[in-house]
Amino acid sequence: MAVVRKAAAIPLSLLGLGVAGLGYASVVERNWFRLRRFDVPVLAPGQRPMRILQISDLHLTPRRSRLISWVRSLASLNPDLVVNTGDTLAHPDAVDAYLRAVEPLLERPGLFVYGSNDLYSPKPKNPARYLWRTSKGDSGRHHPDLPYRELGAAMISAGWLDMNNTTARLKVGELDVHVGGIDDSHIDRDRYDDIAGPAPVDADLRLGVMHSPEPRNMSRFADDGYQLLLAGHTHGGQLCIPFYGALVTNCGIDRARVKGLSRHESAWLHVSAGLGTSPYAPARFSCPPEATLLTLVPRRPVTSDGTSSRKVR
Repeated sequence: MAVVRKAAAIPLSLLGLGVAGLGYASVVERNWFRLRRFDVPVLAPGQRPMRILQISDLHLTPRRSRLISWVRSLASLNPDLVVNTGDTLAHPDAVDAYLRAVEPLLERPGLFVYGSNDLYSPKPKNPARYLWRTSKGDSGRHHPDLPYRELGAAMISAGWLDMNNTTARLKVGELDVHVGGIDDSHIDRDRYDDIAGPAPVDADLRLGVMHSPEPRNMSRFADDGYQLLLAGHTHGGQLCIPFYGALVTNCGIDRARVKGLSRHESAWLHVSAGLGTSPYAPARFSCPPEATLLTLVPRRPVTSDGTSSRKVR
């Protein structure tokens, strides 16, 4: 007589925990926006501090009203410079929504680079694939279907600088700032050779901007004398394990630097965990959406033995 084995039933308590976790990740934490703050000692002694507001990875759709309102509120920080490190759009009609979000920030000096999702609309995909590969090349399209040119034109008309594969010099308060930027390496639009060469040493700040924090580009920025590098793209891992951190970074950077402030060779590096998610993966866990206020301060004085007089936190 054949023996029929029943599949083990999933305990209701475990099922309930999974449903609760998914609800928390998609409803609560996804809309739990926060501002992170870092002091970055990159300025020469005696220079006045400068505040940079970095926003990244909004992946905006027209109905993200909470996100739009929260981004608008960031104008109260009165940043000296606003930097958008890409992946702003996730819908063909999202440009107007983005302009509502940043309207008060457009009155401040600003600059931007694109991410892949500013050009190509998101597609349904199995998020588990990120455990063994990145999303590089996933768009599979040669012709952009999102209005990235309209997005860029709106920011340019407000006075922000398009920093995709170019350099610029601007005055921010009392500081002379040299900026080098590249387009998104995740879709092979980065052209570092277009900006290669030593950054001018007479600038008060040498700032490098990119969407995806690929080590090969970060090293070139550092070798050329850039002091601070800003990137996004990683979403901080998006779905993280408490006390362990990100499972993946979706690019070449290591997990330890998937978000926050760290060093890359001679430069400081800040990777934003971003503010949004793909509409097809609308969840965050142990990685709340964020914007960052970076306060650039003078470097610590060096003592006679060649060490810093105070430790940098």
